[in-house]
Amino acid sequence: MKKTTNAELGRPSVEEFRQMKKMPVVVVLDNVRSAQNVGAFFRTGDAFAVEKIALCGITATPPSREIHKSSLGAEFSVDWGYFTTTAECVQQLKNEGYTIVAIEQIAESVMLDKFEPQEGVKYALVFGNEVEGVAQEVVDVCDSAIEIPQRGTKHSLNVSVSGGVVLWNFFEFYQI
Repeated sequence: MKKTTNAELGRPSVEEFRQMKKMPVVVVLDNVRSAQNVGAFFRTGDAFAVEKIALCGITATPPSREIHKSSLGAEFSVDWGYFTTTAECVQQLKNEGYTIVAIEQIAESVMLDKFEPQEGVKYALVFGNEVEGVAQEVVDVCDSAIEIPQRGTKHSLNVSVSGGVVLWNFFEFYQI
């Protein structure tokens, strides 16, 4: 076996990426406190061609050395915006026709392996703070929730790992 070189991968340039078709998915980060987690979301968002990342509340924004360290420059390819509050962001996305989905453990959540994205639906996926999760006031205005099935002794994954797991599910559905 021989590893594939970066040149052989045929990746698009930043400008080509910005022009290409994206999944109808916006990632919403609700007060994510680690800039490295934010950077990981940018990198995952680039890999799976998300439409945009919404950074809310205390969530770090580019330019940031810490974001850049884990994003490897994906903050330049993935569109993003900042909102003072997650509630403001969610309301704007609802007004734009997005279905708002909390990635959270709640009584009414659907397990990820049972969730199927619907063709023609635009999704905004809300990922929460590393300690508190998605704020209750945000959960209250979401249309639904997805939970990642787990079998271990811990009841959570790192937020950026959760992002990779959930976004892969959407990427596989949309086959961008």
